[in-house]
Amino acid sequence: MTTKKPKAFLFDLNGTMINDMEFHNHAWHSILTKDLGASISFEAVKKEMYGKNQDLLERVFGVGHFSQEQIDQISIEKEHRYQSAYKKHLTLIPGLADFLNEAKELGILMAIGSAAIPFNINFVLDNLNVRSYFSAIVSAEDVQNSKPDPETFTKGANILGVQFDECVVFEDAPKGVEAAQNAGMKCVVLTTMHTADEFSAYNNIIAFIEDYNDPILKNLL
Repeated sequence: MTTKKPKAFLFDLNGTMINDMEFHNHAWHSILTKDLGASISFEAVKKEMYGKNQDLLERVFGVGHFSQEQIDQISIEKEHRYQSAYKKHLTLIPGLADFLNEAKELGILMAIGSAAIPFNINFVLDNLNVRSYFSAIVSAEDVQNSKPDPETFTKGANILGVQFDECVVFEDAPKGVEAAQNAGMKCVVLTTMHTADEFSAYNNIIAFIEDYNDPILKNLL
């Protein structure tokens, strides 16, 4: 664990603030196989769930397979299915509410850095009433290049007005950790969707946690 106290926390959203990635996985697998006819397993879909929705579709079907209008329609249908299935389960990962309160009281700046579209970010922040904690929100629509490109996190840091090495990123996905590493930022990994051994390629990880009740987080505050 780093001894230098960070000035900012940058949070991925899905799988990091809420434990919802299985619901995204089911929604995508249904869309890809039943609606679009792809021959892809549930586990294979899991590995493709990073970056923008358009990026995922292009990885599975190839660039140019769908028009932009079709991509937008598929994307919003997937999100409607995800939200419909997940809403009754919507809750912050244990310990996060207290962690956000402590960080705010200490003057640590906080931002969202997510590959989700605003439709999904708003669904979480407004239904859980946590928008007020975040001084910046960077969504899929705010960047040219999605994770593992560092733009999501560097843009968030720039909005907050802090140096990249003064930030700690909270992530759950290998490509998100890679984005943080590419930004020169340390990372705390939530093991909600991936196991620790899936992150062996990265040297910027300061802790693996199951939730925000982990006492190791006290070292950041």
